[in-house]
Amino acid sequence: MKLISIWAIPLFILIVLICGEYKGVKVYESFIKGAQDGMKIGFQLFPLFLAIFGGLAVFNASGALELLCRLFLPLTNRLGIPAEILPLGLIKPLSGSGAIGYTANLVQKHGPDSFLGTMASIVAGCSETTFYVITVYLGVVGITRPKHLVLMGLLGDLVSFLVAIMISRQL
Repeated sequence: MKLISIWAIPLFILIVLICGEYKGVKVYESFIKGAQDGMKIGFQLFPLFLAIFGGLAVFNASGALELLCRLFLPLTNRLGIPAEILPLGLIKPLSGSGAIGYTANLVQKHGPDSFLGTMASIVAGCSETTFYVITVYLGVVGITRPKHLVLMGLLGDLVSFLVAIMISRQL
């Protein structure tokens, strides 16, 4: 298995080069063209990423996340959702890395096999980083009015959050 893992990527690259040459594709020129296109897209998306990550930092540092969690506390208590899990449900649509960091903190604090650790892992894995996806895909295409898409994405996040809670209660 170790030998396969060492040689998998070099062999894949070699096979791609051989297939490209066999089909008459200018492999190096195609690679350079793809890298140039990737750089253009990266520069187009940079302001969008700056806005979303800056907004997330302000949302967290301002205490808005904590305030929002306190506002939802009566509802989450009624639904049987632990207070420690709600911030994860609010962070995940905004930032995958933020959600992973929060999940890691919960797992470290409560243990990976604990109820909260399991629930946090399921919640983090069952939803999407909606605003990140919208930023990347719509930013590249140039769609400027994603209102309905954002609404449906957040509705999907809410459903996945609630289903993840239900699933974790069954384990």
